[in-house]
Amino acid sequence: MSKTIAIINQKGGVGKTTTCINLAACLGNKGKKTLIVDLDPQGNATTGLGFNKSEIEISTYDILINDESVKDAIIETKFKNLYLLPSDLNLAGAELELAEIENRATKLKKALAPIVMEYDYIIIDCPPSLSLLSINALAAADTYIVTLQCEFYALEGLSQLLSTVRTIKANYNEHLETEGILFTMFDSRLNLNQQVIDNVVQMFGEGSCFKTKIPRSVKLAEAPSFGEPIIYYEKYSKPAFSYRKLCDEFLKRQ
Repeated sequence: MSKTIAIINQKGGVGKTTTCINLAACLGNKGKKTLIVDLDPQGNATTGLGFNKSEIEISTYDILINDESVKDAIIETKFKNLYLLPSDLNLAGAELELAEIENRATKLKKALAPIVMEYDYIIIDCPPSLSLLSINALAAADTYIVTLQCEFYALEGLSQLLSTVRTIKANYNEHLETEGILFTMFDSRLNLNQQVIDNVVQMFGEGSCFKTKIPRSVKLAEAPSFGEPIIYYEKYSKPAFSYRKLCDEFLKRQ
């Protein structure tokens, strides 16, 4: 069985791309054939895996707007069982062009349909907005992971995000379910971090949240500049351990 997971939050800088790259790399390292779909115009998942966006020949923009074959766009990375559907700067204009297209909310789902069963997991890196691209990601996904920074303001956008998810579920994807809320940039020394976690658990239930928390880390911030997931860049570091632990927890939920 193949499964498609969207990594989402309308806020930027909360660990979406970092989680997308590192969870996918851990799954690949465990023998799961995994595809990352970079649906963010910034293309950070593409550069974070060591690719130059300016050298991309066929991107997510081309499969959404120009109806290029998704099989022609997918790139095999140098990491075990890990593949990439890359993004480039053209994707920034896709919002306006998609608005003119019929069935614009399900373009990604239709594009991915021919290759879905070729992968154990497809992980979609969403842009930092509740945009038409994010709607496409959720319409194509089986489940979604919300990355939530452990700070007070993170809670304010969570209800809006979940409201959008309910709308998408009602109109485009009735089978969409939550995979879980993942706490990122966690610092056990700060009481506020634990207060935020306690509030979320109280609101949504313990089962809705991953037990694994991703710590703040300089190494985790450095890894994308070297084009490597953390388990390859610094495999004995605390964040590498955390993402391997998240992967194990994720697989146990399946």
